[in-house]
Amino acid sequence: MKAFKTILATCLAASLSLQSCKEEFLDYTPQGALGEDLLATKEGVNSLLIGAYAALDGQGNYGLNINGGTAWAVGPDNAIYGSGYGGESHAMPLSTSVEPINEFLNERWKASYAGVSRCNAVLRVAAKTKELSDADLRNIIGQARFLRGHYYFELKRMYNMVPWIDETTTDFKQPNDKDIWPKIEDDFKYAVENVTATQPEAGRINKTAAQAYLGKVYLYQKKYSEAKASFDLVINTGITSRGKKVDLNPEFEDNHRPEKELDSPEALFSIDMAANVGNGTIATANQGSMLNFPINSPFGCCGNFLPSIDLVNSFRTNPANGLPYLDDYNKHEVKADIGILSSQPFTPDAGTLDPRLDWTAGRRGIPFKDWGLMPGNTWIRNSVATGPYVNLKNIYWNATKALYYDGTAWAPGSAINYHVITLADVLLLAAEAEAQLGNLDAAQAYVNRIRTRAANPKGFVYKYRDDTKPELGFSATPAANYLIKLYPDGNFKAGGKDYALKAVYFERKIELAMQGHRFFDLVRWGLANSFMNAYYAYEVTKVTEVTGMKFIPDKNEYYPIPQTQIDLSTVNGAPTLKQNPGYQ
Repeated sequence: MKAFKTILATCLAASLSLQSCKEEFLDYTPQGALGEDLLATKEGVNSLLIGAYAALDGQGNYGLNINGGTAWAVGPDNAIYGSGYGGESHAMPLSTSVEPINEFLNERWKASYAGVSRCNAVLRVAAKTKELSDADLRNIIGQARFLRGHYYFELKRMYNMVPWIDETTTDFKQPNDKDIWPKIEDDFKYAVENVTATQPEAGRINKTAAQAYLGKVYLYQKKYSEAKASFDLVINTGITSRGKKVDLNPEFEDNHRPEKELDSPEALFSIDMAANVGNGTIATANQGSMLNFPINSPFGCCGNFLPSIDLVNSFRTNPANGLPYLDDYNKHEVKADIGILSSQPFTPDAGTLDPRLDWTAGRRGIPFKDWGLMPGNTWIRNSVATGPYVNLKNIYWNATKALYYDGTAWAPGSAINYHVITLADVLLLAAEAEAQLGNLDAAQAYVNRIRTRAANPKGFVYKYRDDTKPELGFSATPAANYLIKLYPDGNFKAGGKDYALKAVYFERKIELAMQGHRFFDLVRWGLANSFMNAYYAYEVTKVTEVTGMKFIPDKNEYYPIPQTQIDLSTVNGAPTLKQNPGYQ
């Protein structure tokens, strides 16, 4: 996998010469570009395909991950933006009052269409080559169409109505007046039918990844029967690109350890990251998350993207049954050290908790992987403004720092992959489809499979043998009062469809927290208005950063089309792109 990552960083000269998605949208022709006929070779087509993969981590300015990835700045109820000092003024409004002139939106739009452009270049050139067998050609085209489907999926759920540009398009000022779901679906269907089951290089997508993504596209369209059929194939017969049977990793934390990525049975489609590749930047090393490490810590910078109070409270479990509080979790608050200095005494919460909490949010007095106890306020810019927690899933281990940390830039980089689709994601999507179809026992079985892994004591966080010397390793004593149990037999069926869906939705919230899913889930479930405004109403009683924030229905489900792109789409004095409702 690392070898493929290095290829992504170093073998893009040919593909970059064909790219055309700059400020001028998609109609810029670079001077001195290689002619496509010269690239119509096996090597040329593969170079273009590598370029299409390389666009997956498309960053823009300010270190924001603007294409896929965690999409951390869009501000769901999982996270506080976290500046606490008024910085990054372009990102703060994404949580509440974003306007079409926001620079982040334009950067994300450009990055996504740059990915589309690279995929289209692969498709055009592949059609001209004579050096590939039919099977190899279909495999390459399938990968390019998968990637194009992914880039359009990101555009669709972010902006809703966007123009479709494909390899046959010559007039790039297309209107955004058609729903592109059918075309996204067609791209993934082609990938399912033509991409091979395994790939010679780890990091490339395979048939199972395509099947999983197709199921997700079906689910977004509420095609539950079709989604179920796709997910069934992934769960029952899926294999990874390296030929390994699809399964959950043994431990929850395994998904965020680079040394476990290559042979992971759980990661189906990931954005590959690599540290220290020698290119003088951290562009391949999670640059999009460079601001999301604790401030004043061994990591240096910058204190953004912090778990919300609401999220941490969601990990409280009922001491009587080990299940979550689905409706009133904020009435069972986890003890927090807001405003308490690190030099002042504080005892962590003693109540029952889901162990996934302490692999998701760093909290005072609990081991922060192998970096020592999280010290609390010292690592927070302003806990009164943002709360007392820090992100954990993006943190590399001290023991493997030499391999997976990249200190080339002024803020940290790391080799931790961003997983776009994992089996855990698929199991919970499948549970949702089953519940929508009335198959409540099947839905419960999928949720319990997730909870079984979480309940494995081998995956708990444990206390250090010596808090002053974390290098001595962990003791046999859990770091907190962990209690998590399965839903009892027949529980979903007894509770009914609405209850089952509520449990599935909640499990997605805590299993996939801080990974960029939550806001888009709330929108597609039709719950964004009620949940986001309830979140703001609660969170503002704890921290000041959400003051004045609100979700406006029939507007904030989607982000505005960037004004720059509307202006650039002008033909005969009128723009071809139309603004989303509520932003005119």
